[in-house]
Amino acid sequence: MFHYFGYGSNLNLISLQSKGVEPLSSERAILHGWNLLFNVRHWFRHEGGVGNIHPSDDGADQVHGLLHLCEDEHLPLLDVVESCGVGYERIEVELETARGPKRALTYVGIPSYLDDSCLPTRRYLNILLKGATRAGLDKAYIDKLRQHPVQSDMGYPPFQRPNRPESVFNRETLSQYPLYTALAGAVFDMKGARSELDCLHELFGGKDMTLFHLKRLDTSDGNETLKDVKRGLISAAGRRYLNAYLHEYNAEYRYVGRYVYD
Repeated sequence: MFHYFGYGSNLNLISLQSKGVEPLSSERAILHGWNLLFNVRHWFRHEGGVGNIHPSDDGADQVHGLLHLCEDEHLPLLDVVESCGVGYERIEVELETARGPKRALTYVGIPSYLDDSCLPTRRYLNILLKGATRAGLDKAYIDKLRQHPVQSDMGYPPFQRPNRPESVFNRETLSQYPLYTALAGAVFDMKGARSELDCLHELFGGKDMTLFHLKRLDTSDGNETLKDVKRGLISAAGRRYLNAYLHEYNAEYRYVGRYVYD
């Protein structure tokens, strides 16, 4: 087992569970002498900047979050979803908890992936706020988060499938293509995209990622199912979110066909 410090979206248990990590326990923790930033560029431009921590010259600065106790099998999964070695590197920090100091693993942005002009999206910031509130983090810290500026909505039009020959896939046939991924009924070939996106091959490859994205909405309760997707029982916010990703997938990847839900 290992301790992991979640200070961004992973201080929200629903968000963490949507990535396949179910902590054995979670408790409040404070990282002294560091600042919370949102300067790690997301893989896709509409997601803005995501959480990062940086050492401060002022020892009074603090980052609040949750200390999660996790199974060893979850560490490789965290490395994948946090794009360890590409966007973040894994480090060890010392935290203050109600039970005394604790050491834990966490992730910090790699310099080449940082952009100080980035802002978090409203969705991302809401996930932090909900997680922080549910965890009972310091009110002043939550109020400071609430006042943080956010990225403007990019306002995508409805996605139109490219007019080109297409194949039809289902869960079984898609799994045979490790560099194909599906989203909201569309299948994309990930080959030839930016090298920065290669880290997504293991996470996205051969799979439909619709639920993965839906469960990362700030309005998600974590109970969405493929049956909901098949029946079209998706909220308006969910449809907008998937539509934005369809545009971004189509910009980065090559559309190859339709995905049929069994």
